[in-house]
Amino acid sequence: MATKSAYKYIKENVRNNIRDKLVAWRRQNSVQKIDKPTDLSRARNLGYKDKKGFVVARVKIKRGGRKKTRPKRGRRSKRQTNRKNLKMSYQWVCELRASKKFKNLEVLNSYQIAKDGKHYFYEIILIDPERPEIKKDKNFKWITEKTNKKRTERGLTSAGKKSRGLRSRHPANKSRPSVRSGKRRGK
Repeated sequence: MATKSAYKYIKENVRNNIRDKLVAWRRQNSVQKIDKPTDLSRARNLGYKDKKGFVVARVKIKRGGRKKTRPKRGRRSKRQTNRKNLKMSYQWVCELRASKKFKNLEVLNSYQIAKDGKHYFYEIILIDPERPEIKKDKNFKWITEKTNKKRTERGLTSAGKKSRGLRSRHPANKSRPSVRSGKRRGK
């Protein structure tokens, strides 16, 4: 019989206790700094280390609401459309909000932790590039370089790259360096 690892037990514990925690999370601010990640195994897979220079923030974002309402009166557009197509995932928007709140930190990665009827909850892993612990660490000193400033705003995080269509490497997919440039090139 195979034995479970500690991370398996942590994941089961997170899944069982998440509903009780959601009640408290709804009352908190939309961007909340937390001491430790809720799902430790997922955070460790994405690069989190329990040492100085690492910060975890929980971001709450409303579900839906990406459509403009149709005008009821007054001047209106010719076609009564209510479509508003954002090419940014909820995860990328959460990363942007976290980086806006913590201006001196860089976003390393993020993951979805929970959702309910109204909100999605994401945990964002942030790194302080000025800390000497980060500058000395061979695995994370790349984030201290000038080329890695404002990664989230430029869509260089994992969620940003996925939203920009850069995950698919098929030659028929003209998405590099961006989806818009591929569309311009195809004309």
